Amino acid sequence: MDLDEYQRGALRTAAPRDKRNELLHLVLGLVGESGEIAEKFKKWVRDLDSDESRIDRDDIAKELGDVLWYVAVLADYLDLSLDDIASANLAKLASRQDRGVLSGSGDNR
Repeated sequence: MDLDEYQRGALRTAAPRDKRNELLHLVLGLVGESGEIAEKFKKWVRDLDSDESRIDRDDIAKELGDVLWYVAVLADYLDLSLDDIASANLAKLASRQDRGVLSGSGDNR
């Protein structure tokens, strides 16, 4: 499956764009799902002594899927293709690596 194919599939379960406050719903949903991943890792540190063998990978995969859904639908709402976003991101990172600024800080390096 390519990213645009996933994006089209995700849209089958998305609310209509013209639903009141849909953009805000998508942004907050993305932040919320990302926060759920952080919360699971917080408990992994607190309760499981950061033992990587005890990470519930199936549970994390489900949460990452929720994040991916929100990214896909939010991108579509903004008329952006996931394939295009992914390609541009890889090109940006490769350029930073070539210039030796991969581990620097700031968006425009």
